[in-house]
Amino acid sequence: MLNSNIKVDKKDAKLAMAHFYVAFIALFLGGTAGLLQTLVRSGKFTLPAGIGYYQLLTVHGVLLALVLTTFFAIGFLFACLSKTAGTLSPKIRKAAWIGFWVMTIGTASTATTILMGEASVLYTFYAPLQAHPFFYIGLALVVVGSWISGFAMFAHFGKWKKANPGKVTPLLSYMAVMTMILWLVATLGVAATVLIQFIPWSFGWVDKIDVLISRTLFWYFGHPLVYFWLLPAYMAWYVVIPKVIGGKIFSDSLARLSFILFLLFSIPVGFHHQLTEPGIDPNWKYLQVILTFMVVIPSLMTAFSLFASFEMYGRSKGATGLFGWFKKLPWGDARFFAPFMGMLIFIPAGAGGIINASHQMNQVIHNTIWVTGHFHLTVATTVLLTFFGIAYWLIPHLTGRVMTKAMNKLAIIQTIVWTIGMAFMSTSMHFAGLLGAPRRSSFSTYGGSAQAADWIPYQIAQAIGGSILFIGIILVLVIFVNLAFFAPKGETEFPVGEVAEEAEKTPMILENWKLWVGVLAVLILIAYTIPFVDMIQNAPPGAKSFKHLL
Repeated sequence: MLNSNIKVDKKDAKLAMAHFYVAFIALFLGGTAGLLQTLVRSGKFTLPAGIGYYQLLTVHGVLLALVLTTFFAIGFLFACLSKTAGTLSPKIRKAAWIGFWVMTIGTASTATTILMGEASVLYTFYAPLQAHPFFYIGLALVVVGSWISGFAMFAHFGKWKKANPGKVTPLLSYMAVMTMILWLVATLGVAATVLIQFIPWSFGWVDKIDVLISRTLFWYFGHPLVYFWLLPAYMAWYVVIPKVIGGKIFSDSLARLSFILFLLFSIPVGFHHQLTEPGIDPNWKYLQVILTFMVVIPSLMTAFSLFASFEMYGRSKGATGLFGWFKKLPWGDARFFAPFMGMLIFIPAGAGGIINASHQMNQVIHNTIWVTGHFHLTVATTVLLTFFGIAYWLIPHLTGRVMTKAMNKLAIIQTIVWTIGMAFMSTSMHFAGLLGAPRRSSFSTYGGSAQAADWIPYQIAQAIGGSILFIGIILVLVIFVNLAFFAPKGETEFPVGEVAEEAEKTPMILENWKLWVGVLAVLILIAYTIPFVDMIQNAPPGAKSFKHLL
């Protein structure tokens, strides 16, 4: 059993905090760009100083969907490993710092090209849109840096297993490694298209590239990216929240199995983002849609496990009736309240995801702003509110400070503000999408059309929501700066839950990494080999694809 008094080593804490500094800077810059976007779409605001709408859109997507999430997740995972698998060795910590600086240099390179107006290609960077070469080089460095950090985590985890043969690994460490395996396998796709296609093309070494292959490789990465956002949040839900409320983890085995299933069913499913694209056999699209729906299983397992933990805690406090336990939860604790609101909002977010992945219903909302509204429910609400909840205890733990009652109250207010802002923004995006409002267009693109008159009220609602959300960003930044630099000195717990006594013993097959990574490889080969070979063999003449590899 883990000693709850163990603190993250100061040197490891410094490493984690470096990641969080970059993440929250990205939150401010990306959030500012998002606010300006919504104001432009309302038709009531014109950008100053020659700033382009798609320049803002690229800044917003890259900094929030890629930089913020990746840096926060990796910082959190290192903290979890240090807490549960022991202090990082000097060599592993050095590798982790190398990974951090490679990622940071890559982020600076990419951000500079966007701010210079040389890379307004959105975070999906679809060809034939072309950016400055250093946009793609920067993205490659971010990926390579994350790989270095990932292998540092694997080395630390392997060191623990070698020192503790035959023992069940700490749950948080297990989840951290599973998350990084998902990330490393997923990023092989984006790394391949950037290195082999986009960088040579952007330098002018080749005249054109194969667009279908580039989009396929992007979405091989793009869908599991969603689960790389979600799994650190799930780590907090499964392991941290039960401890925060004073309860127990419902089942260690269920938690591990759900992470295995997320790994297996989140990667070989990228075709469901390409349902309207030619060049992919419908049978392969059908297979990947089936695999996409399989992810509903671990999602429902997670919901069952979490609410079982909540109910067990409530019953232990004397709750009666069907929902009596609900009143016993610590609603005044921001560490619980922020993630819980994220959990609730994940219910409509998950329902929207099922619509996105359904071939017939996808035809209605494909490439409309409905999809943007869905992303704002998942990553911008479920994930970010959970990340904020993590920050409220992890930042003071790492900095040797405590969260005051005033900051806790401000964090409760921040969660409410964020939820209200997102209710305006995401709901209006969903309704506008059902009316056919396009996904990435500015007001000036469609402002004169007759159909646009139906969309304008929803665009104004988005601007209202964006303004409220920006207030939420300012509030969380105030809290972050306070917890990092100004809060009173003291001891803050790193909450790690204990498994309920009634839970079944964890079977060791869940620790068989070779088995599960092997199953994942087989699923990827089944889902992608034949359609990918077809794409290469039928590539347009002169397109830079992968023919030379065959």
